[in-house]
Amino acid sequence: MEVYVDIIWILNFLFDSLLLYLTAIILKRDIRLWRIICGGLIGSVIILLSLTPLNTYSAHPLTKLLFSIFMVLMVFGYKRLRYFISGLLTFYCTTFLIGGMLIGAHYFVKFDLQISSSLMLASVKGFGDPISWLFVLLGFPIAWHFSKRHMEEIEMTKIQYDSLLNVIISMNNKTYMFKGLIDSGNQLYDPISKMPIMFVSIKNRETEFPEALVKIAQNPEKVILGEELAPSEWDSKLRIVPCKVVGQEHQLIIAVKPDAVILEKENEFIKVERSLISFSLQQLSADDKFQCIVHPKMLTSTKKVHPANFIKHA
Repeated sequence: MEVYVDIIWILNFLFDSLLLYLTAIILKRDIRLWRIICGGLIGSVIILLSLTPLNTYSAHPLTKLLFSIFMVLMVFGYKRLRYFISGLLTFYCTTFLIGGMLIGAHYFVKFDLQISSSLMLASVKGFGDPISWLFVLLGFPIAWHFSKRHMEEIEMTKIQYDSLLNVIISMNNKTYMFKGLIDSGNQLYDPISKMPIMFVSIKNRETEFPEALVKIAQNPEKVILGEELAPSEWDSKLRIVPCKVVGQEHQLIIAVKPDAVILEKENEFIKVERSLISFSLQQLSADDKFQCIVHPKMLTSTKKVHPANFIKHA
């Protein structure tokens, strides 16, 4: 059987280089291209060693570990032990992730127990193991792209999770609890009182709120234009605030002054001194991870409270 060393070496070099590049992306490290190419070259040397009298040593796990160490050192350098270990472990996780995706996809589409038992553990001959090179050539870029996108989604989820907090709102002697998202892009203030405005969705919770508030959230334009009148007890709590949204230069919204607002993050309760809330029936989060968009100014309050002194369940 003919052994196409040049093809196997080139594929191994390309795969190692792409794996190192994906590792750099995951770790958010700014790496020069020539370092990645040199790292791929170091990793591909193990293929050449398998064709020499040193082939018994090249397949040993310690040899593979040693090559991995040299690859990571070439690409990322050495700044401190933790920095190096992080790069090495991420490189292995990336390798196992991509390899596992390829093997799993292959045997999901086609699985042969006889091939698996007789050839999977056999030595590499010709083009390699039962996973065809064509499948690898097509599957590796797809798996690489999927892994990159998935890692980015995980990172965004973490960032979003770090920006989540519990929001406790008190109005008319009732307490409502929501999950809020701190949004630095929300810079809306009441132009007169300079109070920051929070956006709250009461979708699927309409029965918990007064009917007048639900009508305002459902169709605020009618109240603004005077087509519908809010109950007199709400007059002192309502504010009409101008704002700008994408596609519209000027728009008016109705904001409500709550009795109190408490923000809870990491077991710390902060009482917001001055705030307004704009209620809506639109869902703010597609996956319902949060129901409030919290103004960042609200977190600057230094007044800490104990929840037992505030929360009064309806």
